[in-house]
Amino acid sequence: MGEGLGFFDIIVFAAIAAFLVLRLRGVLGKRTGHEQTQRYDPFRKEKPEENAQDKVIQLPDRGAGPADAAAEAPDSMPEADTPVAAGLTQISLADRSFEPDGFVQGARVAFEMVIGAFAQGDTKTLRPLLSNDVYEDFAGAIKGREEANETLETTLVGIDEAEIIEAELQGKTAFVTIKFISEQVNVTRDADGKVVDGDESHVAAITDIWTFARNTRSRDPNWTLVATRSSN
Repeated sequence: MGEGLGFFDIIVFAAIAAFLVLRLRGVLGKRTGHEQTQRYDPFRKEKPEENAQDKVIQLPDRGAGPADAAAEAPDSMPEADTPVAAGLTQISLADRSFEPDGFVQGARVAFEMVIGAFAQGDTKTLRPLLSNDVYEDFAGAIKGREEANETLETTLVGIDEAEIIEAELQGKTAFVTIKFISEQVNVTRDADGKVVDGDESHVAAITDIWTFARNTRSRDPNWTLVATRSSN
């Protein structure tokens, strides 16, 4: 009887040990050596400082950081029973992870990243954030600036408003358009540092209308900037 109970105890402890091993693997994961390093996605809910260091794109210090800029002003969401609200509902049904409020906050961060990278001529940062057509426009402007031996200094004082003004689902692709109203100081200097355009003492209110897109069936959660325009 005593030997039978000992054998049964061994079986029980072995089962418990196997269960704990499986639980640890589920929590900690298993590294295979083939993991891919993902780029920082401004539309993810995590703040930049919560991501791994190799996922964070450092921007030049222009005052408030992305998290601060996102908290400077409340975001304006579309009213119910409007075409914009209907479009957002369609997108939410196609992509259960989509949240308008979270999207707007991510768009504010993306706006600051793009503005800063463009001023610095940082095409490496711009490339994953922009569609091919938009990237070519931005890269062409940067190249023209470099050929003219000019530099652009941009200070983003703050984002006063970020409002969704258009939203629609075309097939599998979601399109969301946001109107940004920001305060900026933009100055272009020549090779000698002389101001050739802009006023370093003038804060201008600038309205930009940007459209972001994403394939809702794609495993890639990232949105890209597919169109930019100014207000009429």
